[in-house]
Amino acid sequence: MTVIGIDDTDSRELGMCTTYLAARVAERVGAERRLLVRLNPAVEHKTRGNAALAIHTDADPDDAFEVAREAVAEAAATDDPRTNPGLVVAPGDPGAVPDSVAAFARRAVRERLDVEAAEAELDAAGYRHAGWKVGRGKIGALAAVGAWAGLGPAPDANGVDRDGSNAADGPGGEWTYECITYRERNRWGTPREVDADSVFEAADDAYPVVWDTVDRETGELVCVPHTPGPILHGIRGDDPDAVREVAEAIESEPVERRAVFVTNQGTDAHLRDAPLSAAANGRSYRTTGTVVDDPETRRGGHVFFAIEDGESRLDCAAFEPTKRFRDRVRALRAGDRITACGEASEDTLKLEKFAVRSLNRTELATPDCPDCGRSMESAGAGQGYRCRDCATTADGKIERAVDREIELGWYEVPPEARRHIARPLVRGGFDAPTHPER
Repeated sequence: MTVIGIDDTDSRELGMCTTYLAARVAERVGAERRLLVRLNPAVEHKTRGNAALAIHTDADPDDAFEVAREAVAEAAATDDPRTNPGLVVAPGDPGAVPDSVAAFARRAVRERLDVEAAEAELDAAGYRHAGWKVGRGKIGALAAVGAWAGLGPAPDANGVDRDGSNAADGPGGEWTYECITYRERNRWGTPREVDADSVFEAADDAYPVVWDTVDRETGELVCVPHTPGPILHGIRGDDPDAVREVAEAIESEPVERRAVFVTNQGTDAHLRDAPLSAAANGRSYRTTGTVVDDPETRRGGHVFFAIEDGESRLDCAAFEPTKRFRDRVRALRAGDRITACGEASEDTLKLEKFAVRSLNRTELATPDCPDCGRSMESAGAGQGYRCRDCATTADGKIERAVDREIELGWYEVPPEARRHIARPLVRGGFDAPTHPER
């Protein structure tokens, strides 16, 4: 076996996509498997999804290297100053890479790594590699090579783990699938022709095994990108046959090629459990605290609040692109206890989802007069309250029950705002109840 790792060949402006280049290489070398690995979503150099690609093949390592190097040199968008491709080719079983390479893959999903660390690991492993410009893509390429062993469990082509169990049940991690359909080259950069009704019908038939295909509330075709690249649509789900069947059911412009990738999308592999005090910028967390003050909507429609755990405090935010999710955040109140998930950036946790653990169901209110029922007035600083008409008094504010517009359980951003690697609630694995966004 041989593993080919490729990363950072794409450009938002110039129209290339690393998955497309990997699909072409896979066809040339005769791939047994294509791997799409989402790395740390907080890395500043990434394009939107921060994907690295691996191809598992029976081709000779030297032949595979030459084919892949030629393809990258020919097609990578190196005219984009932010594009710095990397290529790694490793001989041997993809599930039996050195432990340090597997560990590098795990770190790349949650940390920010540098080219020097990748090259040191490459030299130690004896892998052939190539870089263009500063070669930053070597980081993702090496991570993709180590992903099969590092991110496990590793299913076979039919989605079954090596011990015969379902891949999603393994303790070390899990894999999902994406079927990506590509456009004819002369159509890149033009409006995509996709029949929306056929997308919604196919998505409804396959839900929830296939997820994040559409947003039923807004009518958005989540599976159809807006960038000028080669992807026509990408269908994600838990079953390889199901994602391909949905892709094939969509009516659209002519299709150039179609490929199914094994991927860590929709798994929350980027999140680490940590107390508030451990949250560091450039990483993603699952952490728990108590809401300090009622959320505040600021300029631009962004919603901010803070949580604390008795020792530390962390600002949290739901930004405008999360749309109706912000209404869930606005429904929080001081005293609510939540588990928050998201990326730490500029000392603020950018929310992807949260779980309400307990609700503050009371508030302090001005007392009513027991005789006439009217609201009392302040009698002066530190002097309590009094009724001007009845002369009754009260020592201070009282606790009053309040109706809440939110319940215990999980809440998430809508599909169109979800990170590729973030786990949708509909996939399960959360403590019930959940409130999944379709």
